[in-house]
Amino acid sequence: MFRKRLKHAHRYQEIINAFLKNGFGYFIYRLGLSENKASKLQPDENLNLRSIGERLHTILQSLGPTFIKLGQIASTRRDFVPDEIVRELEKLQDQVTPFPFDRVRKIVEAELGDSLENIFLEFHEKPLATASIGQVHTARLPSQEVVAIKVQRPDILPTVETDLEILDDLARLMEARISWARRYQIRKMIDEFAKSLRAELDYNSEGRNGERIAKQFIDDQGFKVPRIHWEYSTKRVLTMDFIQGIKINHYKQLDEEGYDRRQIAERLVNSMLHQILIDGFYHGDPHPGNIIILPGNVVALMDYGMVGRLEDETKYQFASLVINLKRGSTNGLIKTLSDMGLLTDEIDLAPLRGDIDELRNKYYDIPLSQISLGGAVNDLFTVANRHQVQIPPEFTMLGKALLTVEAIVEGLDPNFSIMKAAEPFGERLFKERYNPKNIAKNAWNQFIESAEAIAELPKDIREVTGIIKKGKLRLDINIPELQVFLHKLDQISNRLSFSIILLAFSIIMVGLIIGSAIGGETLTLWKIPVIEIGFVVATLMFLLMLYTIFRSGKM
Repeated sequence: MFRKRLKHAHRYQEIINAFLKNGFGYFIYRLGLSENKASKLQPDENLNLRSIGERLHTILQSLGPTFIKLGQIASTRRDFVPDEIVRELEKLQDQVTPFPFDRVRKIVEAELGDSLENIFLEFHEKPLATASIGQVHTARLPSQEVVAIKVQRPDILPTVETDLEILDDLARLMEARISWARRYQIRKMIDEFAKSLRAELDYNSEGRNGERIAKQFIDDQGFKVPRIHWEYSTKRVLTMDFIQGIKINHYKQLDEEGYDRRQIAERLVNSMLHQILIDGFYHGDPHPGNIIILPGNVVALMDYGMVGRLEDETKYQFASLVINLKRGSTNGLIKTLSDMGLLTDEIDLAPLRGDIDELRNKYYDIPLSQISLGGAVNDLFTVANRHQVQIPPEFTMLGKALLTVEAIVEGLDPNFSIMKAAEPFGERLFKERYNPKNIAKNAWNQFIESAEAIAELPKDIREVTGIIKKGKLRLDINIPELQVFLHKLDQISNRLSFSIILLAFSIIMVGLIIGSAIGGETLTLWKIPVIEIGFVVATLMFLLMLYTIFRSGKM
């Protein structure tokens, strides 16, 4: 850890200074990165959450792409980030200046292996859009097709890797020194964030994501994904169809040009619900800048760097949560959380059930048109978080995506209900789950897995037997409160030993008394009355044993 700090000393200092400058000296002190004890007083200066959010926004914006992306991801975690702070983090934008065209030329020519003039008929020097990770230029292929080319910023990868190492170090410090950081497993979150950001830096991955979603709508004329031109794409350069239209939140322009806003809302919602509940692979950042409307009310979804994935079981669990919330079934919600493995032994179910009852009353018997699907999901996550139920990260991204889409749809058509649109998708999901064919398929898969395990059993037994014969078998037994257990065990063994000694002593004394009675003589040893003294000792030992038993409170 110290080696990392020495290696990245300059960047560490930039980060520390950014926090100190914006009034987070106490946080830096708690992490042991500052010796200024006076900073311990800073939390009392301003506890206004909006102010904290504004200052966090300033810090993250100033620290560059990695921290901007971190803030954008944090804004999806409404289960533990207060709403006032979330609203400020949602304002984070990639406000960066474009890098020079000579650098663009150098990167593209190095990646594609030829000069721009030989590869393209035209290549516009002025960028169409600029972001923290890359910028987009338009060009014309030899086939006369107009394309958009995303070019990654020079030297972005080492900068991001440095920041990710520092974030991992800071997360480790937070878990060691701050209780809420341990509770929320901050380091695990940073690890998930690092995986997501590294995937976003691989344009090949983004292209494959887009193609996978395009396959979901291959027969749908109302939804479009830009086609990837792989012969002009690499890990740092991504070439796709250039799509020109109207941004989905330019409502006035849509009206002026005669677009049907309700049909656009319906197509957007149905496409997202299909991605989420049917295919389990969806666009993770459907903000207005990534959605273009084409003639015929066609919805075009751009930028597939951030995607969400849901396994079949996870899709069913999500649908189950929503349906039980709508039905007002507290038991159903508790059961689903339990089936997901989120309810540990440490969680007190009584207060959790009480809070879910209150949430149920909020949504029970309310018309679907008045219910926000994203809001309902986030309300449930907030309750779960209050009781330290760890919500899977794939659900938090899902909640964020739904809220983003709902905000767009509200602008398009305030009367359109996502909750109502989701109902047939949920019904389809449940029908597929309980379809006899699927039940038989799942049963067969489980049978095959069990058969494979049984087939491997003789081999496993032979391996274990070999280990035992070699004397290499190691047992690792972990018992909670082991010291207390061993102490009790010592007490039991001591009492048992004491009882055996008392019994043996009593048998000896009885023998002596009987022998003395038969012989008609008093037994003395070196003029000491052995029987009388032995009787007294045995009596005292017996009384001591009774006292010990009664004192323990257990007969």
